Amino acid sequence: MSTPLLELPVLTATAAAPRLDEARYRSLAARARTLSWLSLAWMTVEGAVAILSGVVASSIALIGFGLDSAIEGFASVIIVWRFTGHRMFSARAETRAQKLVAVQFFLLAPYVAVESLRSLIGGERADTSWVGVGLAVSSVVLMPMLGIAKQRLADQLGSAATKGEGRQNMLCAYLAGALLVGLLGNALVGAWWLDPVVGLLIASVAVKEGMEAWNGEGCCVADPLAGASASCEDDCCA
Repeated sequence: MSTPLLELPVLTATAAAPRLDEARYRSLAARARTLSWLSLAWMTVEGAVAILSGVVASSIALIGFGLDSAIEGFASVIIVWRFTGHRMFSARAETRAQKLVAVQFFLLAPYVAVESLRSLIGGERADTSWVGVGLAVSSVVLMPMLGIAKQRLADQLGSAATKGEGRQNMLCAYLAGALLVGLLGNALVGAWWLDPVVGLLIASVAVKEGMEAWNGEGCCVADPLAGASASCEDDCCA
């Protein structure tokens, strides 16, 4: 027997708007799953190419970017799990998904930080990787579209887990931009130190985003299953 969702609010940047019915909620959940499947497909390709080209070029930034892609792919799997079957209407599943998404950030940071410091101190120079440059450009273009779409859905679904996955996509776009600067700097002017510096940036941002995801910090996101009201106190709601 299906669970009525007449108490599920649609959240906006300033207040709770007309509430969702079950059919609308299911439709939004299906969109979230579709976006997560698309993300998983892209992350599989992106991660494999980044890690392989990073190993070939001895680029810790590329390897770190590939590992971040793998982590984002796992986050997509978590969201598909979250909005499948009876878990679609489960507040407990939402909490578990939120924590699991957050943990992915913490898995990335230690390895990338240690390897970046080792490369920086040891003066290890990464080779030029034009494959990595092309990959970074494609991620800069694609990831913001996925991230923005997921965060908008998260606001309507009241899902901090979906918000966290969307923020991972946005993080991927930012890191792809930083990676692009590092790879081009190394290729064009021999700025080898940019590669490990970008690696350290990836590690530090991953820790920050992980802490925010763990605490459920996503503007305009409440728990619709509990009938919580929305509040927007941070700048991203503007």
